[in-house]
Amino acid sequence: MNTTATPSVWKQPAQVWAVAFACVVAFMGIGLVDPILPAIAESLQASPVETELLFTSYLLVTGLAMLVTSWISSRIGAKATLLIGLALIVAFALLCALSGSVDAVIGFRAGWGLGNALFISTALATIVGAASGGSSAAIILYEAALGLGIAIGPLLGGLLGEMSWRGPFFGVVALMAIAFVAVLVLLRGPAEKRTPVPFSAPFTALRRPALAILAVAALFYNIGFFVLLAFSPFPLGFGALGIGFTFFGWGVALAITSVWVAPLLMRRMPRTRIIVTVLPLLAVDLVAAGFLAGDPAALVVCIIIGGLLLGIMNTVLTEAVMEATDLPRSVASSSYSAVRFLGGAMAPPLAALLWHSFNVTVPYLFAAASVLIAALTVFLGRRALAHIDSHGAVPAAEDAQAILVGDAA
Repeated sequence: MNTTATPSVWKQPAQVWAVAFACVVAFMGIGLVDPILPAIAESLQASPVETELLFTSYLLVTGLAMLVTSWISSRIGAKATLLIGLALIVAFALLCALSGSVDAVIGFRAGWGLGNALFISTALATIVGAASGGSSAAIILYEAALGLGIAIGPLLGGLLGEMSWRGPFFGVVALMAIAFVAVLVLLRGPAEKRTPVPFSAPFTALRRPALAILAVAALFYNIGFFVLLAFSPFPLGFGALGIGFTFFGWGVALAITSVWVAPLLMRRMPRTRIIVTVLPLLAVDLVAAGFLAGDPAALVVCIIIGGLLLGIMNTVLTEAVMEATDLPRSVASSSYSAVRFLGGAMAPPLAALLWHSFNVTVPYLFAAASVLIAALTVFLGRRALAHIDSHGAVPAAEDAQAILVGDAA
């Protein structure tokens, strides 16, 4: 990942800033509902299991849609794909805000996930194509948008959620509507060169052993990720603002290690060694969170530490995927992201069900066990993954594009 600053990084055409702004808002959607989960459960008389399905529907549809977004954008073009994605997010976020039942919100979050998949899978390619100062400047802007969105989403959700659980959804509608107009008006340029991608490409990619191993590892890793993100608001016991500030800190920690620490480690250690070292540390953090969940201050510390470790894993795992096969990186990333999202989709309701059936510690122990399975998967498959530890040169723009799309996913 290229994070070297360039003098022209902030001197960009208006169309680049339009897409970058839309990226910030899109990434905010990842953690936006986190602070309002308890409020939604109370206001709509929903159980924690039902409320956690807000993440499940969003992540499941996003992951499945990732399998076809490259096929769609290669045929209708990047601008059309971006606008359709933004329009879907605006429409379904508005429907979420106007809903009167948790079932309706769950369904509309699925539509939101489709829009998000279309948008984030196309955004960086658009920025790279339009930015001045080369691909490194575009990558820095995209990384900044990713970090800002992940950090600001929970904070904005907490601030607006103090007024009503509907507030964060209306906030997304307003911001994404502005982003839609900005992209529509400002994103102009020469006609795109379209190279159609076969529909079957992401499906057949999973036949490659190295990619399959990493995808399975990512599925179990994502269980740990989303138990920490989506379940923790309930045992914290804070109001929307308190949860928002907690996950603002989590998002900042994740962004820092994803953008700066992970690349530093990868210059000094093989990727598989980083993975089998950081995942057990994450498991330890999750076990600690489980036994300390009754102490809100201690749980906040565990969440922030988890963010630091998750940031490293997001970048290292996804970059490993980029080196796993000789397939086009967009195809490898789509296949990997689709499987990875299955773990994220199943984790929140399972965590709530375990909490209801046993106690608050068990969901975190389940998450820790899943993370250890991910580490074991990589360890046992290390021979098939030996080639990802080489440090051969790769095309910077293409590599970073696929890495960052994977991180956003």
